[in-house]
Amino acid sequence: MRILLADDHQIVREGLRAILEKAGHTVVGEAADGHEACKLARALNPDIAVIDISMPLLNGMDAAREIRCLAPHTRSIMLTMYPDKAYVLQALKVGAKGFVLKSQAADDLLRAIREVSRGRVYLSPEVAASVVGAYLDDGGPSADPLTLRERQMLQLVAEGNSTKAAAKVLNISPRTAESHRHRIMKKLDLHDVVSLVRYAVQRGVVRI
Repeated sequence: MRILLADDHQIVREGLRAILEKAGHTVVGEAADGHEACKLARALNPDIAVIDISMPLLNGMDAAREIRCLAPHTRSIMLTMYPDKAYVLQALKVGAKGFVLKSQAADDLLRAIREVSRGRVYLSPEVAASVVGAYLDDGGPSADPLTLRERQMLQLVAEGNSTKAAAKVLNISPRTAESHRHRIMKKLDLHDVVSLVRYAVQRGVVRI
């Protein structure tokens, strides 16, 4: 399989590349943030994109959502340190076909690629248990009222970027960025950056 790796830690990418290449797969590109992952997916059209959930500039969830539009042929497998049911359910909702814990990646990633390439969904055993628990509890977070662009703006603000810096990353005017920020606060009924950061962490947009 032709595979794109997206993780902001180079040492993690190197380890995953070694595992994949030993198994006969080809790593066609590597990205250190979500924006770069989307650009490479569009340019390279890989069979599989292995995406870390926690990445700067654009988190893995929203990157997977964009990749689904930019490269419909590409199937996404999410990587994470945490089997939190909220992340699992959100990943499935954005179209991810696999969800693998980093602690089990050496064993599970190749299995996930094999299953996903056959059109199936693969969840690490511990992750699957979280999904079953969520189903039995009928829990999970309420629907996210923000648009994709607003979530991108939320992430950048929560990461400590100024409105001007966020505008540059998103390639929009500072006035438009400020408008997004105002709408976010109005929709969420939040009134300061601390509250925005707390919301972003609770939603898995960023991690602290």
